[in-house]
Amino acid sequence: MPSPRRFPLLLIGAFFALYVIWGSTYLAIRIGIQTWPPLMMAGVRFTIAGAILFAFMRLRGAPMPSWKQWKAAALVGFLLLACGNGGVTLAEHAGVASGVAALAVAVVPLFTLLFGLIWRHRNTGLEWAGIVLGLIGIALLNLGSNLQASPMGAMLVISAAAAWAFGSVWSRYLPLPPGPMASACEMLVAGVMLLVGSYTSGERLTQSPGFSGWLVMAYLVVFGSIVAFSSYMYLLKNVRPAAATSYAYVNPAVAVLLGVLFADEHIGPAEAAAMTVIISAVVLIGLPQWRKQKPMQATNE
Repeated sequence: MPSPRRFPLLLIGAFFALYVIWGSTYLAIRIGIQTWPPLMMAGVRFTIAGAILFAFMRLRGAPMPSWKQWKAAALVGFLLLACGNGGVTLAEHAGVASGVAALAVAVVPLFTLLFGLIWRHRNTGLEWAGIVLGLIGIALLNLGSNLQASPMGAMLVISAAAAWAFGSVWSRYLPLPPGPMASACEMLVAGVMLLVGSYTSGERLTQSPGFSGWLVMAYLVVFGSIVAFSSYMYLLKNVRPAAATSYAYVNPAVAVLLGVLFADEHIGPAEAAAMTVIISAVVLIGLPQWRKQKPMQATNE
């Protein structure tokens, strides 16, 4: 049990990883797919990250997950990483700007509320207002030139957000391994799934990714996967779901700023209006949750 002083530091560090580091991974993916095939890049990223974290946890004495825990981790890894992150990677490869991809993924809290109805979660009036506003934001986003130029990319990134949200809600009811071992198993399984998808779709690495390609891979493995994803799973267990998904407030701004500064991306009026509407919707969705100070207890300790 962490001390009262250490626990807030863990929370602060976890939120920083979600807000800033995850916001930067959209640009890193954009750079990486210039030298890596998209599914291969995602598969290598999660396989390496999962193997490192798994070995580290075993060396620290973590027990080998049971078959039941492996199956639960496979389900969550498939939804969050293979479908969620893999979908975003494919969307950016299809031409969706990194900032627009981050903005589309910002609707995760909206989908989280909708999927929560499956487990009989009750939504407040503010949350329903946020859902309606979020749907308007998605419509505005699809009116923008970026997603209109890539219908496949638009479908991929919205589907990725839905898969991520469903997996996030479902993970609270599944018998996952305790602590970071859950993240390790999820990344390992998802990495293998993505590599199989890469091979069967005909992706081949025809030349070395070069220094920049491997540098991006290292950043995504260490910071985007081990640090940020483990922080997200930690927050899912220790704070309310709306707080854990509150990175949706900040990631779009971080991703858009980095895309404009370093990738010469442009955000049109429709995308700018969509950003305002979607972030307002996420704020409305989060207000009823933030008012409840007591975090939800983990169901899979």
